[in-house]
Amino acid sequence: MTGASGGIGTVIARALAAEGVNVAVSGRREDVLDQLAQELRGMGVEAAAVPADLGDLSQIAVVVERTEGVLGPIDLLVNNAGIENTASFVQLAPDELTAMVDLNLTAPMLLTHRVLPAMLSRGAGHVVFVSSLAGKRGVAYNEPYNATKGGLVLLTQSLRAEYASSPVGFSVVCPGWVADDGMFQRVTDAGMSAPRLLGRTTTERVATKVVSAIKGDLPEVIVNSVPIRGVLAFGELAPRLIERVVPVFGADRFYRRVSASRGRLAPSDRE
Repeated sequence: MTGASGGIGTVIARALAAEGVNVAVSGRREDVLDQLAQELRGMGVEAAAVPADLGDLSQIAVVVERTEGVLGPIDLLVNNAGIENTASFVQLAPDELTAMVDLNLTAPMLLTHRVLPAMLSRGAGHVVFVSSLAGKRGVAYNEPYNATKGGLVLLTQSLRAEYASSPVGFSVVCPGWVADDGMFQRVTDAGMSAPRLLGRTTTERVATKVVSAIKGDLPEVIVNSVPIRGVLAFGELAPRLIERVVPVFGADRFYRRVSASRGRLAPSDRE
């Protein structure tokens, strides 16, 4: 379980433990991970803290090796670690762009590449990618984030196609605006609120959907209070028209305000 030291990741880890899953929790904050692992052990499962900064791709192998050394073979991988840095595209430094690509897309791809052969050999396994509604429809001031989250959606589709006859499953979970995650709180503290037409969800609901995706081998799960699939489908049929419709929801205006507040808002970090 990556990105487990806060927000969605912590709640998913608890949901997995409630299902009797032994969990290795990974993230950058070792003290938080240690406390979480202790909490999970109190739920009757084995748990281990495996601190790592997955923005450093050289740590991929270390995370897998340490996890297997403590808990044994990895049967379930939940790729949740990620970062969102809302800003005008040209204001982002090149290293900020590549950092988002490394953590949001390259790291989960490499982790999956690392654990998949053993899953196939054992004849069991499941990989979950935590993407976002931003990976289904791009909004302004979030270009690298949208691109990486869209990459996770397509990565899942391709893996399911290639391994359709195998015993290993792949799912992508796409939350909308998570009302009790870190980014929401930072925006609220800055005196802003996301348009209600964008919908809302919670970390608990996202965690429940992750468990459902694993149990049902679901290809894609959108987690949002507002039905959005119809809008997304319409966008595929009429891309020019949807460009005129989507601004009505207020997403672009909202993210423009967040971008203007960049000096007051730290990047949203799901680790």
